[in-house]
Amino acid sequence: MSLQAFWNLFQAHPGRILNDLALFFALAGAWLLLATRRRERLALERLVADSEVQPQPLSAIEPLARLNRFFYRFGFACLALALAVSWYSTRL
Repeated sequence: MSLQAFWNLFQAHPGRILNDLALFFALAGAWLLLATRRRERLALERLVADSEVQPQPLSAIEPLARLNRFFYRFGFACLALALAVSWYSTRL
């Protein structure tokens, strides 16, 4: 499709296009949160399997904890952006 056809589609249905964009942000944020939680669980299982002593909490491993905090914040920011775009699309 040409750029003009996309522009005409946006002009005809601006709320639908913005709602689709909000859905994309929501799916991306949710996937990021789920993937981060899964990575945390796998790291904890590796710690338990590798050590004979009690497993350390993930906060003891600072680089991994910082990375997980970043991904959690980014995932929640994507969900908040999706909510804001979806709310805005209902006002058009």
